[in-house]
Amino acid sequence: MTELSQTKKIKWGIIGLGGIANKFANDLLSIEDAELYAVASRSQEKADAFAKKYGATKAYATYEDLANDPNIDAVYIATPHALHKDNVLMCLEKGIAVLGEKPFAMDAKEVDDMIAKAKEKNVLLMEALWTYFLPHYRYVLNELENKTYGDILKIESDFGFKKPFDTEDRLFNKAVGGGSLLDIGIYPIFASLSTLGMPNNIEASATFFENGIDSSCHMVFNYGDNVTAHLKSSILEVFPTEAIFYCEKGTIKINREFHCPSTVTILANGIEKTIDFEYDSNIFGYKYETMHFNKLLQEGKKESDIMTFDFSRNLIKLLDDVREIINLNY
Repeated sequence: MTELSQTKKIKWGIIGLGGIANKFANDLLSIEDAELYAVASRSQEKADAFAKKYGATKAYATYEDLANDPNIDAVYIATPHALHKDNVLMCLEKGIAVLGEKPFAMDAKEVDDMIAKAKEKNVLLMEALWTYFLPHYRYVLNELENKTYGDILKIESDFGFKKPFDTEDRLFNKAVGGGSLLDIGIYPIFASLSTLGMPNNIEASATFFENGIDSSCHMVFNYGDNVTAHLKSSILEVFPTEAIFYCEKGTIKINREFHCPSTVTILANGIEKTIDFEYDSNIFGYKYETMHFNKLLQEGKKESDIMTFDFSRNLIKLLDDVREIINLNY
């Protein structure tokens, strides 16, 4: 990796060119201090088409070829869950800063291995859970931290959509970590962890497809003093996909698709108000985590002060704990 200056454009690479990679690449175009330099797929044809669409300089037919390019400053890992660890370690070994898509890896052991490698190589590593960096979510976190409406009494958060079962789709492929929990259940869990922290205990139940991946998951996180988080994920039915924080003096609701750019409705003292954060309709919202990552890289930081290693460790531990309760094994 080349040395960075405060004015140099960060040369990004993308490994794995699916739907999320397209959204990331689109948003990268709107960031002044970044450029999409290289992309990698397992198909040269796909890599060429992606590079042409987003103006990348290089298109590689293997992930290894991209990792071996000495001009790359940072890599976004957008491969299926089960490949995250190997892809991340490969890039860290080359001294390339890594933004790794959520879930960071398949379990806590893999996450620990990745963090250990980042520390060994003294290279920046961060989990890409974009919601943490969105302005509306930062606003809600600030309101809750300042106890504007008192302490949280209960959280309700869900994420659900309906999709036809298709073993060709990674979402339904157990070999790459398919199922509702790791793919979308992570968001309601994140909503609870980022506001209430680690629970005292967890209750969970799930339904399963015939191939052993979870089709839905219902969880209750207990925090003591009757404070609870009720969390759901499903790829069998459509949910509101909201995050609602019931507090002592009011309710804060992040409206539909809370994990994406959204609006926030507050009900307090009998008055309801909705805050519109006026997101740019030309972006998906991935630019905020990327801008944070770029700043860390330019400042020579090796760990985010928002998406910390400890936060990623706790997040994967909660996923592991739920998996153990519902007997979901990969």
